[in-house]
Amino acid sequence: MTNHVTTKWLGEMAFESNNPSGHTVRIDAGEESGGSGAGLRPKALMLSSLAGCSGLDVVSLIKKMKLEVEDFKIDTIANLTDEHPKYYDSVVIQYHFTGANLNEDKLKKAVDLSVEKYCGVMEMFRKFAKLDIKILYHHK
Repeated sequence: MTNHVTTKWLGEMAFESNNPSGHTVRIDAGEESGGSGAGLRPKALMLSSLAGCSGLDVVSLIKKMKLEVEDFKIDTIANLTDEHPKYYDSVVIQYHFTGANLNEDKLKKAVDLSVEKYCGVMEMFRKFAKLDIKILYHHK
């Protein structure tokens, strides 16, 4: 299976990229790089892809396991190399679960399954970055 995405220049430093979902995303450089800052930055978008991919896995497993979670977010904190081409050489991925009745063992299992088995974006990141997975439970 292949994915085909078309990214069209809009002028200045802005682009619009389509997606097989039918939605589009605007990509733009910051003002310090000649853009207007009216879009998402490409490297940061990779972190959103990483969190989104794993998050979809985890939510799917939360539903299958019938777990009670009031709030769930993922923070991705990446270190960018100093030399060009700059890339992420390490990423901390923090899974935050909030709720009154959190089953920590099962939530950890859900995260582990995503990280180790299901998330293709995670596997791609593994090829170029050190990943540090953290799970934080916020009991209400």
